[in-house]
Amino acid sequence: MQNSALAEKKTAEILTPDFSVKSIESLDVQEIMKLIPHRYPFLLVDRMEDLHLGQSAIGIKNVSMNEWFFQGHFPTHPIMPGVLIIEAMAQTAGALVVKTLQVQNGKDTEQTDGADIMVYFMSVEEAKFRKPVVPGDVLRLHVTKDRARGNIWRFKGLAFVGDTLVSEASFMAMIVDKK
Repeated sequence: MQNSALAEKKTAEILTPDFSVKSIESLDVQEIMKLIPHRYPFLLVDRMEDLHLGQSAIGIKNVSMNEWFFQGHFPTHPIMPGVLIIEAMAQTAGALVVKTLQVQNGKDTEQTDGADIMVYFMSVEEAKFRKPVVPGDVLRLHVTKDRARGNIWRFKGLAFVGDTLVSEASFMAMIVDKK
């Protein structure tokens, strides 16, 4: 079986109806750090909720005036940069992918120090920034898998503050073996 056919078979196994019903209520920041390599100051997800493995998740970012990016964007009128909102969506999606594959492969992140795979951000399309995100906001990052083919996954991300949509984007990621 060719590598691409094998990757598609593995992806199909991930997306079976029985697998999509598996869910996790929440992950704290320590659990997220076991899934993705990002660390302060670039870890932009504080918690994840409502994970439906292989399908969707919600990332939470508590936006504080102490964030490093507010020193220059903009000191007298702090606004979270839109590219960092999209990065936070991508980190949420990356953690979802890694957790999905670990559960599928029977690996427990409590017993591992980091994931065996990496998720590389590939592209962003249709990014829109509707309202500014400011200190004190709680950013809720809804990511949903649009499709997965082989080792390429496409997501739709929506960022909310309260009930207000503040940003949205479609993005793609590539799953690669760390080894």
